[in-house]
Amino acid sequence: MPPTSCDALIIIFAKAPRAGKVKTRLIPLLGAQGAATLHSQLLHRTLVTATNAGLGPVELHGAPDDNDPALQDCARRFGIALLPQQGDDLGARMRNAFDEALARHGRVIIIGTDCPVLTELHLFNAQAALASGNDAVLIPAEDGGYALIGLTRNHAQLFEGIAWGDNTVLATTRERLQKLRWRWHELETMWDIDRPEDYLRWSEQALSDENKYLA
Repeated sequence: MPPTSCDALIIIFAKAPRAGKVKTRLIPLLGAQGAATLHSQLLHRTLVTATNAGLGPVELHGAPDDNDPALQDCARRFGIALLPQQGDDLGARMRNAFDEALARHGRVIIIGTDCPVLTELHLFNAQAALASGNDAVLIPAEDGGYALIGLTRNHAQLFEGIAWGDNTVLATTRERLQKLRWRWHELETMWDIDRPEDYLRWSEQALSDENKYLA
């Protein structure tokens, strides 16, 4: 089947919410189960955002596989496909996901679950950037990575030999895009929840938003 160009496929990369295996840097603050609960909450928030955006189909790509009951329950509740991530590291898994998805869709966007400030508007703007002729779109993250990557075509250079989790990911990706001579667009820089200070920042923002609503 040739790729369609009228919509964008949104792929959510998510780990199974298993205590002691997710949000490990938050375990000293929240405990293993508390960190897993937060991960589940962020996953649900991301699923709501992606499905409400209405840009096209949404897929959940699970790690370590697609056999986790919690991920299967999410897929059922939101009526979306659940697929396993395939590859030895994050780069290989994203490359493989893009390879397969771009054979079916003209535009593909991959997001994680760590960025609670990501909204439907951000997804719409990412889709618009790809629809306007860009080969790629990125949402930079404050920690030196990125919270979103969207492509209309794929290349191994974007994902091989990158120190995932390091603060050089975004800079390296920009260099690779320049070498490929691809046209790309970047949206506003965002932050995600990985460290205790990130969690406290999110808690303060949520409290501020609640107070505004009550006022």
